[in-house]
Amino acid sequence: MKYPIGIQSFETLRKGGFVYVDKTDLVYQMVQGHVYFLSRPRRFGKSLLVSTLRAYFEGRKDLFEGLKIMDLEKEWNVFPLLHFDLNLVNKQDPDGLLNYLFDVISKAEQTQGIEPLRDESTASPTRDVARRFAHLIEELHRQSGRQVAVLIDEYDKPLLDLLETGSASDASRLEADRETLKYFFATFKAADDHLRFVLLTGITKFSQVSMFSGFNQPDDISFDQRYDTLCGITESELYSVFAESIQALAEEDGCSVAQIKAELKDRYDGYHFSRKLTDVYNPFSIINAFAKRSLGDFWFASGTPSYLVRLLSHTQEDVMKYTSQEYAIDEFVNYKADAAQPLPMIFQSGYLTIKSYDRAFGLYRLDFPNNEVRQGFLTLLANDYFQKTDSTQPWIVQVVKSLQSGDLELTRRLFTSFLAETPYAMRPKKDQKDRELYFHYTFYLIMRLISCYTVYTEKQMSEGRADCIIETQGKVYIFEFKLDGTADEALRQIRDRGYARAYEASGRPIYKIGVSFSSKTGTIDDWKTE
Repeated sequence: MKYPIGIQSFETLRKGGFVYVDKTDLVYQMVQGHVYFLSRPRRFGKSLLVSTLRAYFEGRKDLFEGLKIMDLEKEWNVFPLLHFDLNLVNKQDPDGLLNYLFDVISKAEQTQGIEPLRDESTASPTRDVARRFAHLIEELHRQSGRQVAVLIDEYDKPLLDLLETGSASDASRLEADRETLKYFFATFKAADDHLRFVLLTGITKFSQVSMFSGFNQPDDISFDQRYDTLCGITESELYSVFAESIQALAEEDGCSVAQIKAELKDRYDGYHFSRKLTDVYNPFSIINAFAKRSLGDFWFASGTPSYLVRLLSHTQEDVMKYTSQEYAIDEFVNYKADAAQPLPMIFQSGYLTIKSYDRAFGLYRLDFPNNEVRQGFLTLLANDYFQKTDSTQPWIVQVVKSLQSGDLELTRRLFTSFLAETPYAMRPKKDQKDRELYFHYTFYLIMRLISCYTVYTEKQMSEGRADCIIETQGKVYIFEFKLDGTADEALRQIRDRGYARAYEASGRPIYKIGVSFSSKTGTIDDWKTE
């Protein structure tokens, strides 16, 4: 089986004999509409979808032989088509977006023999590109007698590159690019009679800046249950299309097919793009796992979500606020990309997903989709938060081993040294509440990194909330933390509030650990166990 790693061209995929998960019935359903917007995480198949639509509107019937659409489409008409891939905008060019748009439009004018619209009275390049685009669409319709299809892939990439960088020039360029896209998209409203189909793809929709105000509002299918499996791989598709691959991976790892299926689900499944909660696997990771016959963190390793880290760096609230919490839909599907409200960006970027839906109250519970995202995202946040230049993975392995063996003295040394390496400038100096929040978030991030164990932070018990409880297969660790206090005080609180009672019947040894952090040194200055 040939796996299409790095291939986003439908033509190359089909002609090259690469494995293809057939979504063309949904493509056919989609092209019955008019103007769409689709948000999906990066490397989730948006560009392949755009390429598939391009082949459809070019009438490339040969590429669709043997696929579901052949039973649906009878005419295979050829439509004039304009394709913009904003991934190709030159990030280093201050006028990169404008220059790219002019370049695509100019090439289409030359190819079709269309005289560019000239109007020397227009002094704004932003308005010029929109007017030339509208003229091009009208002329293509007039020449061919058929309406025009327009595909715009990753429209928000130039904006995300500039978001919250802290640079005054980037902020100015961001506003200019938003203005450019506002006028560019307004073209669709004016040219509506000349348009057969329009699709915009991206990660997020910057609606709060009225970028689409002049645009006939597209049908946003990002959260539409009709199209929730349009990108990605469902479990039934995984088991049918990749049955041989699963078997080969099981043989490679020396385990059963059932075990491999469970591991694939745990690591790569868990995405839900509507309240229907249809499981969707990460296609990029699945393809790479089968091609390399190894389970790795392929999606997360393929790119750093720097714009998201930049957003989160502005907030003092920890990730715990967003995970395993319930929200009304407007709280996470409102497309606001700003530091004050990072939740929608976390969700749209694929680092959180819907895990359940409470129909009675209209509330959605969000959490990490799977272990690949959980571990990768928290490691990324920790490295940025602690300003680590090297990987935290070796340290995590040592901590896990120390807890596994019950060597709490080694655990203490590992935590102490880790915190001692955290830059002094990061620690709040004045406000007691901020200092407590810093140490709470610090330990929370560290504990969440140890994902091979069950970790609870701020766990509600009958007589209070335990700061942290770690459950291994053979042991239970109960931590209580104090800032500028004593380990004895922390231990006393564990005993007085009965945090261990819930585990006494489990038969596992229970370790109580009192820890005191020093706001002066930034690390542990007192640690006692019993």
